[in-house]
Amino acid sequence: MATTDSARPEPTPERRAPSVVRTDDGRRIAYATYGPPTGDPLVFLHGTPGSRRLGALLEPSARANDVRVVAPDRPGYGRSSPEPDRTVGDAAASVRPVLDDLGVERAALVAFSGGAPHALATAASLGDRVTGVDLVAGATLPSFGGDTPAVQRLLSGLAAATPSLLGALFRGQAWVASRADSSCVVAQYAEDPDAVPEDAATVVKEDFLAAFERHRSGAVTEFRDAADDWGIDLDAVDPPVRLWHGTADPNVPIAGAERLTEALPTAELRVLDGADHLGTLLRAVPEALSRPR
Repeated sequence: MATTDSARPEPTPERRAPSVVRTDDGRRIAYATYGPPTGDPLVFLHGTPGSRRLGALLEPSARANDVRVVAPDRPGYGRSSPEPDRTVGDAAASVRPVLDDLGVERAALVAFSGGAPHALATAASLGDRVTGVDLVAGATLPSFGGDTPAVQRLLSGLAAATPSLLGALFRGQAWVASRADSSCVVAQYAEDPDAVPEDAATVVKEDFLAAFERHRSGAVTEFRDAADDWGIDLDAVDPPVRLWHGTADPNVPIAGAERLTEALPTAELRVLDGADHLGTLLRAVPEALSRPR
């Protein structure tokens, strides 16, 4: 089993070799850690598509708040084994082994974008092992979201009807992104890519490429599930939940976040005026990681 040397600072943390844990059924789950190795544990769940490498955006705030960020690749992303038949409700099965591998009994969850339903499913399943949940620009139930962006409707339709075609589309998109400037990827998440700091833009591009470095099935599976009910009992989410959402987020309209807040028994909504999808993540992280644990 690999280990991660988090104690030795590196100039490019998003390129660290991941640790790998094997599940009882033989699947590989890859993960990276950021911040001090003795800090309070926090699991970061990437977006759709995404990978462990997006956790590098949390590194400065992690060090400032003595937080150890643990960022796994969900199944079918990065270095984690594919599991095309998984559902949102299976999320805890990929988080629990990572916590156990690190000897972590309890941890907070922070999820970005498409990671949100997986964070809620994990909180509902793992009970008192989750101390709190922060959903940053988080995806919402289709019935909560109002006007789903046309691109997302198209991707969900392809995932359901022609998954192999969508996989090929992602392969081509990754090929183009690998040869293009970072702004090519950042434009999917930010209204003004040129306004995104260069170091953050580099991480976003690295994250996108890592998501597809071995498989496409992770994104195909999650876009398929995005159009369906999550199968989560929201009333079973006991830890406190904070939703961070920008008023200028075209990827996930804020109306969905407002409705999700009302549906969760322990939730509060933090509104970031004028923030787009990626901007919400960049603005929310410092305060989200300062939550007492």
